[in-house]
Amino acid sequence: MDPQQHVRQVYAASAARLVAQMYAMTGDYAEAQDVVQEAFVRALARPARFREVANPEAWLRTVALNVARSRHRRRVLLHGLVRSGRLDPARPSAPDLTPDHVALVAALQRLPRQARETVVLHHLADLPVTEVATALGCSVEAVKTRLVRARRALADHLGDEDAARPASSDPAAARPEREARHA
Repeated sequence: MDPQQHVRQVYAASAARLVAQMYAMTGDYAEAQDVVQEAFVRALARPARFREVANPEAWLRTVALNVARSRHRRRVLLHGLVRSGRLDPARPSAPDLTPDHVALVAALQRLPRQARETVVLHHLADLPVTEVATALGCSVEAVKTRLVRARRALADHLGDEDAARPASSDPAAARPEREARHA
C-alpha cells in the first residue's frame, strides 16, 4: 500500500473520533475540525514517514493537541495585547451575509478552481490583472480569458441574462430583444 493510501485509511478510521476528542478539549467544534485537519495535513506532508509511526492515531492526536495549544496561546496573547491597550481590537471585517452575498458565494463555488481564484483575486482582493497573473503563476492573457469566462458563468449561475450575453456592436439591435424579454 502506498503511503498516501495509508493516510486515507487512518483518516477514514480516526478522523471523526479525533474531532470528537478535540471538541471535548477545546469546546469549539470548528476549532476541533481545524486542528484535526492540520494534523492530517502534516501527515500528508510526509506520508512515508507517517507510515512508520507505531500508533498513527496517537501521533495525530498529539499533533492536533499541540496545534490547539499553540492556537490557544496565540489567542491569549492577542487578547492580552488588546486588553493592555497596546493593540486596538480589530473591527469585524466580515461582510454582512445578505442574500446577494450568499448567492454570489454559491455561484463562485460552482466555478472551476482556477476561475474562482482569478475572480476573487481580481474583483474581491482588487488586484490588477498583472498581479493576479503573478500570484497564480500564469500569463496576463490567461487571467483575462479566465475572467471573461468566469463572468459569463457567474451571470448564468446568478440568472443575469444580459451580463452573460456578449455585448453587440450595435446597441440598437439588442434593444428590441431586451425589451421583448422584459415585457
